[in-house]
Amino acid sequence: RNPSNAELAHVIGLRGETMPNTGYDLIVVGAGPAGLAAAVYGASEGLATMVLEAIAAGGQAGTSSKIENYLGFPGGISGGELADRSHLQARKFGASMSVPARATGLEAEDGQYIVHLEDGTSVQGSSVVLATGVHYRKLDLPRLEEFEGSNIHYAATAAEARLCRGRPVAVVGGGNSAGQAALYLSQHVDKVYLVVREPELTANMSRYLADRISRNPSIEVLTTTEVRELRGDDQLQGVVVENNRLGQRRQLQVYEMFVFIGADPHVRWLEGQLALDDRGYVLTGQEVERHLDAGLHRDRQHGPGEERSGYEGEGRRPLALETSSPGVFAAGDVRSGSVKRVASAVGEGAMAVRMVHEYLAAVGRDGQ
Repeated sequence: RNPSNAELAHVIGLRGETMPNTGYDLIVVGAGPAGLAAAVYGASEGLATMVLEAIAAGGQAGTSSKIENYLGFPGGISGGELADRSHLQARKFGASMSVPARATGLEAEDGQYIVHLEDGTSVQGSSVVLATGVHYRKLDLPRLEEFEGSNIHYAATAAEARLCRGRPVAVVGGGNSAGQAALYLSQHVDKVYLVVREPELTANMSRYLADRISRNPSIEVLTTTEVRELRGDDQLQGVVVENNRLGQRRQLQVYEMFVFIGADPHVRWLEGQLALDDRGYVLTGQEVERHLDAGLHRDRQHGPGEERSGYEGEGRRPLALETSSPGVFAAGDVRSGSVKRVASAVGEGAMAVRMVHEYLAAVGRDGQ
């Protein structure tokens, strides 16, 4: 059978803390950069803070081999190290952590929020910061599942680099994650093919990364190109790519493929609870107002026999990072309109805590 993360953690001895399910000022869902920042600032400013994370601290940024444009680290820092340091910092200030703890539902009851978890338990608090981030998109290719877990990867860390040492690899994607992966892997293999759908490398990639890639003799950039076929028996032995402009196909002799083609927000567990944009990202601030003004917000239950939607009766507008549910905030990649960068996510996590204080003061719960 397919065990849950909680069951696997129990078997290998990674048991979470035994904590009460009520009495929190702030519940943070997700422990990527935005969630960890919210935990650090929330706990350091006196809020009883609980962090719920489904898999491991760090989120998508935690899989990055090296983040070079994060303020204060001129030599760069790996996503895993940044996550570990942030985790320790949050714990130092008194934030509680529960890993693995996958959220499956959110409901309001008597002025409190309840986050339901996969194992059947729940956690209750006065406010919530949603920092659930995104999950990786997959290529729509025959035989993809055959090679996942062995030769197809969604992260480029030291572990993956050891697997492909000395062998040519393909990196698929045109964003910063793909660029960072290509540069990192070029230190361990003789040849990296960077397969980019866009006609220009700088369409979705920072200039400094694109410039480094163009100067790297070990990286061959294939623009306007997509992967069409995977070849090999038990192991990947090549990929067929097609130039969309010329219609020409070519087989690349690679033995590992790294995929960084974007991501989709982790919001399925919030279905029907919050206003989302047309791509499924959580609306906040002025976008919530526009959504409500357009009459598109779906009412949710606030108590037995009572229904109301959004900020009806609240006598105020939503704060900049506040969602369509007063007291629920969104930060980082899961938020509609966010800048998909680590520094931005950290900033939003910190900002969300300031707004949590404003919300708690307004409802008379600040400092509990």
